[in-house]
Amino acid sequence: MMHAPSLDASPWVRRFGAAVPPGEVLDLACGGGRHARLFAGLGHPVLAVDRDPQALALAAGPGIATMRIDLEVEGARWPFGAARFAGIVVTNYLHRPVLDDIVNSLAPDGVLIYETFALGNEAFGKPANPAFLLHPGELLELAARGGLTVLAYEDGVLALPKPARVQRICAAGPGFLPIEGRLDHLVGRE
Repeated sequence: MMHAPSLDASPWVRRFGAAVPPGEVLDLACGGGRHARLFAGLGHPVLAVDRDPQALALAAGPGIATMRIDLEVEGARWPFGAARFAGIVVTNYLHRPVLDDIVNSLAPDGVLIYETFALGNEAFGKPANPAFLLHPGELLELAARGGLTVLAYEDGVLALPKPARVQRICAAGPGFLPIEGRLDHLVGRE
């Protein structure tokens, strides 16, 4: 049984979700699972990861496996191997020590969809700690370090769902093939 696409998913993630090739998707810091449900609804097996067992209980469902991991505790290690995931989605989460690991776990034809707060967000509220805010161009630098091709990138202020300064990227591995129909969302043909 497939889930209906999650309407509460980030518009950025909904826009680029169809670009992810067949295969397993990692929803890192999944919270209640809005993106896990979106990708399960698109037919992907999903691994939803979070440190909060209550969030994982909400995220669980058909096509969605859950795993409790706290990557921020001292001595924590990235638990996933290289080239494992067809897609990786990360929203509203930043832990710099695992950024390169995230890219390393992306399959050669995989797609990374990342959206989180950036410097300047402190003017709008939390998070305001610079440790949790991306520096200008930081996601572009991550893509370049990982040999990814940037399919779309934005850095600016959003009005909805609440005013915030964000940075977001959709980037693909070197083996990514733009199959007809899979990239229609990238150029605004929805």
